[in-house]
Amino acid sequence: MANNMNILAIIPARGGSKGIPRKNIKKIAGKPLIAYTIDSASNSKYVNRIVVSTEDQEIAEISKEYGAEIVKRPEKLANDSSPTIDAILHSLTSLEEEDYLIDIVILLQPTSPMRTEEDLDEAIELFMKNECESVVSVCEFDHSPYWSLKIENNYLQPGFGKKYFKMRRQELPTLFLPNGAIFISTPENLRTYKNFYLDKTLPHIMSSENSIDIDTELDFKLAEIILKEKR
Repeated sequence: MANNMNILAIIPARGGSKGIPRKNIKKIAGKPLIAYTIDSASNSKYVNRIVVSTEDQEIAEISKEYGAEIVKRPEKLANDSSPTIDAILHSLTSLEEEDYLIDIVILLQPTSPMRTEEDLDEAIELFMKNECESVVSVCEFDHSPYWSLKIENNYLQPGFGKKYFKMRRQELPTLFLPNGAIFISTPENLRTYKNFYLDKTLPHIMSSENSIDIDTELDFKLAEIILKEKR
């Protein structure tokens, strides 16, 4: 089925980054951060086109070195308040103007370097083999939110009610956290709903290790340790 489909991976990568300057191209375990995402898409059995959406020339050059095409993102879609979906839709329109018809679109954020091609292929297969509108990757919470606390009148109170504090961890409902690694849908759905979270969204469950999302220096250091150990 996938052999006859155009499956596009879009990697959005702005030049600006407040938490970690130049994060998307900062070296981690010897390679620019964005290279890990390009590599996982390149090694996928199903992805047949990879583009990086960026306004930044240096990100563009490095991305091309690792095998991605570039969609030049307008500056107005590359500021701190620009929704990622707008960059995705801009990329779709740019490619379709070249008469490239897209069947499946995958958003891969460059801040998920632990995502593997196996993770990606399993998510694509989940999307293709089931009745759904989208697939979003998730991981199980390490610590259940049902044991969270809030402060009321200076005192700690259960965030979700006292009954959960009487339950063992194994008895608590299992909850999942979007890990930011993989989002899959169709151009039609994205244009209609401007979102990957739809009525029929299937979860692709990933391990905690592969779900590391780099937002802080601590995330960066943890991912680097694991990547070096895997060599």
